[in-house]
Amino acid sequence: MMRLITKGSILLLLFIFSLLMPSYVVASSSDPTTLVIGKISHNPKKHYGYLKPMLKYVVERMREHGIRKGKIRMAKSKEQMVELLARGEVDWVTETPVAAAYLHEKSGAEILLRKWKKDMHEYHTVFFSLKNGAVKKLEDLKGKIIALEDPASSSAYYLPVYAMLERGLEPVKLKSFRESPPPDKVGFVFAREEINIATLVNKGLADAGAFSNLDWDKEDHLPSKYREQFSIFQRLPPVIRALELVRHDLEPALKARLEEVLLKAEHDPMASSILHAYQQTKRFDKLSREQQQSVYDMYTIVERVDQALAP
Repeated sequence: MMRLITKGSILLLLFIFSLLMPSYVVASSSDPTTLVIGKISHNPKKHYGYLKPMLKYVVERMREHGIRKGKIRMAKSKEQMVELLARGEVDWVTETPVAAAYLHEKSGAEILLRKWKKDMHEYHTVFFSLKNGAVKKLEDLKGKIIALEDPASSSAYYLPVYAMLERGLEPVKLKSFRESPPPDKVGFVFAREEINIATLVNKGLADAGAFSNLDWDKEDHLPSKYREQFSIFQRLPPVIRALELVRHDLEPALKARLEEVLLKAEHDPMASSILHAYQQTKRFDKLSREQQQSVYDMYTIVERVDQALAP
C-alpha cells in the first residue's frame, strides 16, 4: 500500500533539500564564506571585467577571516542596489560620490576609502559644444538637446542636471535625439557611453554634451579630431573621484581587513596590474570626517534631480 505523504514530511524534505543546496546559489550575508562586491551598471560586461581581478585579489587575502570565494552582483539602478545592501546580499560597493550619497542615505552604507580612479582623487564635469555652434553658455541650452551618459552617472548626469536646475533651467528627458524639446526647456538624451556623447555632438545630433574632465582628455572617449572642433563652455566645481563603500552591518573584522588590504595594495608588486585593471586605480586612502560628510551631503543633489524629473 502506498504511504501517504503528510504536510510535515513535505516540510522536512524541503528543509533537508535546502541544506544540501550549494551555498553559492544565493550570495548573501547568510554565507559567511563569500565576499560580494556590487556595482550599479547599465553595462555589466564592461564592469565585470575590472571587478573580477580586484575581488580575487582581496578574497585571497581574507582567508584567515573565513572568506573562501567572491561574487559580483550588478544592480540596474541605485534603488536595486539599496535593496541588495539592505538584505545583506552585497558587502562592498565601488561607486562615484553622488551614488555613494544615495546608498548611504537609503541603506546606511558607509564610506570605507577613497579610490584614486584613473590616477585622480577628484574630477569635475565639463559642458561642451561645437565651436561654431549656438550654445556658448548654460542658458543657451533652452530649446536645445544635451547628450548625457546614463542615469547612474555622477559627472555625466546628476551633476550637470543639478547645475542646470540651479540656473533655473528645466531639463526634460527625450525618447531619442530625433525628438524636439519644448522651446522653454532643455531636452536631454542618454548616450550610454562617453564616445557616443562626443559623436552625437560632433554630428550635430545634440547641441551639447557633458561628462568629466578626465573623459575630455581620454582619446577613446573623445578623439582628438572631435576635440579640435569642441569648446568647453562651463566647468563645475570638483568632487571626490570615487569611493569604496561597505554595508552598514558588515562584520567589523571583515571591514577592517578589507580596508587594510586595499590600503596596502599600492605597495604590493603583485597588485600593480590589478590596480590598473581596477579602472587604473593609483591607490586608496582614508577620508576625514569632514570629507565623508561632504559626500553624504550630496544626497541633496540626488533628491532634487530625482524630484524634478519624476514622472
